[in-house]
Amino acid sequence: MLWLFEDRADAGRQLAAKLEAYGGRDDVLVLGLPRGGVPVAYEVAVALGAALDVLVVRKLGLPQQPELAMGAIASGGALYLNENVLRLARVSDAVLHAVEAGERAELARREKLYRGKRPVPEVRGKTVIVVDDGMATGASMQVAVMALRSLQPARIVVAVPVAPADAVRRLADAPDEFVCVLTASDFQAVGQFYRDFEQTTDKQVRLLLFAHARKATA
Repeated sequence: MLWLFEDRADAGRQLAAKLEAYGGRDDVLVLGLPRGGVPVAYEVAVALGAALDVLVVRKLGLPQQPELAMGAIASGGALYLNENVLRLARVSDAVLHAVEAGERAELARREKLYRGKRPVPEVRGKTVIVVDDGMATGASMQVAVMALRSLQPARIVVAVPVAPADAVRRLADAPDEFVCVLTASDFQAVGQFYRDFEQTTDKQVRLLLFAHARKATA
């Protein structure tokens, strides 16, 4: 089998070449989806000379049907609520607030784990490039885009190394731009396009974020 990417770092460099129009701009923020999206986002941010951070996303699932999202939260206080699901499922304010509180606690734990004491980056008015190591169902990226909208960025760019041929259709709340190295009709899983697709660890995420922060302040 011929792999398209050696590893996530290689995928990030190939993806960065597709995003070179955003290089050297001070209004660009690259956000990686933990964990696998961060090594890719790191290479993109380095190549573009852009700021780097993580976008931690948590789905607000219905208590009786957790896989169905009644909303989502993300880094920076972003909140998206699916009013149709809330209405049809007759979700009370008390239930919604309880689910949101639980997910915000988990989001805060992950934020602290990945970001440490660094503040959440400002998103309003910026061009935000949201990066993952690939897109399969599109669920995580869809939640990320929905949640980001509430923070009023100037532009949302979804950028992934590989995705199914119908990737854009899977993003119902479409980003302003979708950038992909390869869209494949024979897509089965993201990992099939990588020679090395070992799981990214929390430690690796922290090291990449802190390494980029040191570069930015050097």
